[in-house]
Amino acid sequence: MPKGRLFASVMAADYTCFAEDIRAVVEAGVDGLHFDVMDGVFVPNITFGRDLVAAIRPLTDLPFNAHLMVAKPDLIAEQVIEAGANEVAIHPEAGGDLPRSLARIRELGAQPAVALDPRVPLEMIEWVLNDVDYAVVMSVNPGFSGQRFIPAVKRKLQVIAEAVRERGRDIRLLLDGGVAADNIAELAELGATDFVAGGSIFYNRPDEDRPKAAADRVRQLREAMP
Repeated sequence: MPKGRLFASVMAADYTCFAEDIRAVVEAGVDGLHFDVMDGVFVPNITFGRDLVAAIRPLTDLPFNAHLMVAKPDLIAEQVIEAGANEVAIHPEAGGDLPRSLARIRELGAQPAVALDPRVPLEMIEWVLNDVDYAVVMSVNPGFSGQRFIPAVKRKLQVIAEAVRERGRDIRLLLDGGVAADNIAELAELGATDFVAGGSIFYNRPDEDRPKAAADRVRQLREAMP
C-alpha cells in the first residue's frame, strides 16, 4: 500500500479568498483537495458543485477528491468529473443501482468509492468493496464542518480495515472528520490509509495570518502521520 495521503477539505477554507487558502496548503504539501458536495436534500446543508471544482482546477494538478452527499449522485458525479474531480465517493443510502453508479464513475475516468457515515452499518458497503478503489469512513455526522470526532468510529474503522484485508485488494480507507495532529497516528494504526482535514487546517484565531497558519498545520499533520 502506498504512503498515506492528506487531503485538505475546501469546505473549511475562507470562502472570500479560496485561491489564497488553496495555494497555501498545496505549497505546504497536501496530497490533494477534498470537496464535500451537498445538495440540501440528502443532508441539511448546501455547499458547492461543479462550478467551484472547475474554478479551482487550474490552481493545481493534485488529485481532487469529491464526496457526494446528494440525492442524485449519478447526475452530480458526471458533473464534478467533467469539472476536474479524479476520485468520487457516493453513499449507498442515496438509493439507485450502486454497482452501476460505481461502474459509471470509473467509465467517466475517475476512481469510484463508497462513503459510510457513522450511522450506517458496514453491510451497506461490504458487498461492493470489490468494485471500489477506496472507501470514505466518516467519523462525524455528514452535513457540517468542524464537528468533533466520534470515538465509536474507531472500532468501525478496524472492522472495515479487516474486511478490506480479507479481500486482498489495495482498497484505501479515507478517514473523514475530526482528524488532527493528536489523533492521526492512532487512526492510521487502526487502519486508515488516507485522511481528510478541514477545520484542523483552516480554522484560525482572529489574530493569526490565515494562509500561513493553514500551511503550518498541514506540516504538523504531515509530521504526525506515520
